[in-house]
Amino acid sequence: MNFDYPEGATPIDADEARGLLLSHITNRTELDRWEQENIAMAEAWAFRRKPRDILTEGFCKSLHKRMFGTVWRWAGEFRTTGKNIGVPAWQITSELRNLCADCESWIEHGTYPPDEIAVRFHHRLTAIHPFPNGNGRHARLITDILLVHLLKQQRFSWGSGNLVNAGDCRQQYINALRAADRHDYKALLAFVRS
Repeated sequence: MNFDYPEGATPIDADEARGLLLSHITNRTELDRWEQENIAMAEAWAFRRKPRDILTEGFCKSLHKRMFGTVWRWAGEFRTTGKNIGVPAWQITSELRNLCADCESWIEHGTYPPDEIAVRFHHRLTAIHPFPNGNGRHARLITDILLVHLLKQQRFSWGSGNLVNAGDCRQQYINALRAADRHDYKALLAFVRS
């Protein structure tokens, strides 16, 4: 298989590539098309009615499975290998539980405005990087679910551009995430509503 990844994308290692359910896929363009069809179905499911227990490990896994389950055998399962980003695999469960508990507390106590709660949640989830692949798309969708169903806000526009392929919009997004790594959320807050 020949996959070319844009900057900031997680490469798929050989063991994970063997988990591809569609043997006719040979390049990133074909993979993106099949994944996008699956993601569209997951979005329809997520916004048709309010899902239960959004801030849980179970929902996080279930959403990833809905997004990628017709493409990848390992969809909905946490990664077991190291990546170019993310916490060590053995810390994923505890870090995700901490994030969900923190987010519940931020909402309950009004610690931050709604957009900032969502941005902080999104940033930490991308930093945890729980799955073998699809983390950015998963983090953006679950953040939008959080916004709509728990924070009663409109979905983010995410820069109104293509974040999957290399380009200016993707680079702005990556730069904003890197600034958030330094606890500066201004660029990410501006980007998500631009």
